[in-house]
Amino acid sequence: MFEQLSDKVLGSIKKLKGQSQITESNIEDVLKEIRLSLLEADVNFKVVKNFLERVKTKAIGTDVLSSLEPGQQFIKIVHDELTTTLGSEPVFIDVTKPFNTILMVGLQGNGKTTTSAKLALYIRQKLTKKPGLVSVDTYRPAAAEQLEILAKQNNLPYFAVDLKDSPLERLKKAKAWAQSQDIEALIVDTAGRLQIDEALMNELEALKKESNPSEILLVADAMIGQQSVNVAQGFNEKLGLTGLVLTKVDGDARGGAALSFREVTGLPIKFLGVGEKVAALEVFHPDRLAKRILDMGDVLSLVEKAQEVVSEKDARDSARKMAKNQFTLEDFLSQIQSLKKMGGIEGVLKFLPGMGEISKQMKNMTPPDDEMKKIEAIIRSMTPKERRDHRVLNASRRQRIASGSGTQVQDINKLVKQFEQMQKMMSQMMKMGMGGMKGLGKPKFPF
Repeated sequence: MFEQLSDKVLGSIKKLKGQSQITESNIEDVLKEIRLSLLEADVNFKVVKNFLERVKTKAIGTDVLSSLEPGQQFIKIVHDELTTTLGSEPVFIDVTKPFNTILMVGLQGNGKTTTSAKLALYIRQKLTKKPGLVSVDTYRPAAAEQLEILAKQNNLPYFAVDLKDSPLERLKKAKAWAQSQDIEALIVDTAGRLQIDEALMNELEALKKESNPSEILLVADAMIGQQSVNVAQGFNEKLGLTGLVLTKVDGDARGGAALSFREVTGLPIKFLGVGEKVAALEVFHPDRLAKRILDMGDVLSLVEKAQEVVSEKDARDSARKMAKNQFTLEDFLSQIQSLKKMGGIEGVLKFLPGMGEISKQMKNMTPPDDEMKKIEAIIRSMTPKERRDHRVLNASRRQRIASGSGTQVQDINKLVKQFEQMQKMMSQMMKMGMGGMKGLGKPKFPF
């Protein structure tokens, strides 16, 4: 989402290379370029002005630390101010009451229904609370059906509404159902319109009065930039929002909405929708997003993703096998599966510091994830015995595997050679590190 903005900001900062001090004269052009980059990204002009004034005030006259170059020092200042603009600290949803109602509001087509299911899954998995879902959208006939399908696919409790009931009647019945089922968080998917109108607001105000919600979350589309900020202001004035969920963050959005929301509305972004799958919902961490924009990486998010797909036991077992040089192609296939769940190689690279430039260079090469698909096809064409001990792969076996995987024998030879080199390297690294592993706690990465 922020790739273009990141490229331009970092390109501007490179002009400070070789300077011994950050001064008003040597950052003037840099600030102008950053201003242009932010405005092109559809960031609110008042937000841009305030942001750059804070950066300039902190930067001018700053002595460069002996361990840093001026560009690095300036990046730190920009990072700190980006984090402040985005909200400084994550703000989590409130489901602390014995029974909580969460109203999901927003314009039509912004993803409220899908986000409602995503939030229910998050509450169950991350907060270990029992969620429930209900649709009170009487204007879009497929809304209730869509939510019911998503609920069934993810084994989430869902209140089957009577399509003849009004939104208020649906809510009252859903509350009674939720309390009878020991639901701790009832998520209410409300109707949307193509624009804010009086009828919509009157309906939402009645639903708010009936539900006494713990949270009123606006689902806003990152793709429409500052327009989303204006929509947020309109909803907030009428309803008193508690936060925002920014959807379609994985799309080709310019990023202006995320950078503008907090400062313009005073409301926190609580979640980011980062994909179409129901599990694709992330808590919004301002400092982590600031790091991504500045190509400083987001290792904490990467660790969290790794821990979601790899158990502590599996990680320890892999570490032991690597140390004893017992890591097999079967284990490697398992690692590939884990990597795919984390978004593939390209998805992981986005979280690593300094990978922005490398990612751009890789666009002219064979995509690494395509190479991984070929490796996966090769290993899947092997017998269990061959996966556990690649040394049995003679010429006839390699020919059979190549035919079965749609590859060439030289591809098999290349994989085996690279795997043996990897085995040796991992074994050496793990032996060097095993002595200190006991005090480090559980391994953080599956690979």
